[in-house]
Amino acid sequence: MPATAILHWAARSHSGSRKPRNDDAFIAFASGVLGAETLPPHGIHSLASQDLVFAVSDGMGGGNAGDLASALILRKMCEIIPETFKAAAAGLFPDCLSHLDAALRSVHEHINAAAAGHHECQGMAATLALAWFTPENLYLANAGDSRIYLSRHGQLTLLTRDHTSAFGQWQRGEISEIEFRNHPRRSALYEVVGGGHPGVCPCLAAIPYHPGDRFLICSDGLIDGLWERHIADALAKCPEIPQSTVDALLARSIDNCGVDDTTLIVVTVTGADLAAGADRQAARMIPAAAATQNSPLPTPRA
Repeated sequence: MPATAILHWAARSHSGSRKPRNDDAFIAFASGVLGAETLPPHGIHSLASQDLVFAVSDGMGGGNAGDLASALILRKMCEIIPETFKAAAAGLFPDCLSHLDAALRSVHEHINAAAAGHHECQGMAATLALAWFTPENLYLANAGDSRIYLSRHGQLTLLTRDHTSAFGQWQRGEISEIEFRNHPRRSALYEVVGGGHPGVCPCLAAIPYHPGDRFLICSDGLIDGLWERHIADALAKCPEIPQSTVDALLARSIDNCGVDDTTLIVVTVTGADLAAGADRQAARMIPAAAATQNSPLPTPRA
């Protein structure tokens, strides 16, 4: 976008009925030259001088370590993503998609190493759906079956893919949505972060965004209680401040199912902030000494 956009967001998480512990986690943080700055579960923020990152992770495996895995993944992304600003301060401008790919592979190794050192954590893993807003583009990453949707002019688009064979059948039109939902292998993930697997191959994408866009980032627990048409209708009617939409989607999903942990973030893009519209290059070309400072890392929320 030529001028700086303003984002509104709202997030909530609910523990499912199967267990008291919530293995889902979400995070919202601003990424800048001083590192990652934690953001509250709802708010408004300009992209004038900081990128904004929103992510959801659904932990699994490793006995009681599902919640640990999801929290670790989000905290590590907080450490790594701001390094693009530090590189720019040193005169380097890394490609954001390449940086995101390297970040996920590093986090994957970190999760496996953490699990290997503790018997009770062996096999722990988590999904990831991450949206990284910069003034130019939105960069996406996903592994597993947490999702990111875009609603533009009332049209719903799923921007990520579930890493299951059943999802591929549904997307190719080989099975219907109801057949996909009832498929015995619907949750059999072949791609996750961690899990003791030697590597991870996340789905990555860069897309433009526009004023009026609405984004939904969610765990599979939300999808369990909602049809695609429910999501499409809610996002199409979503106001600029999305809290009511988040509350309505969560309540409907829990009423219809509510068995699994359920987490969602809705982000809306509003018109450009012309007064605050700072040039990206100028924002990042700051003294190298300032780039070595770090603010406290955000804490993922369950």
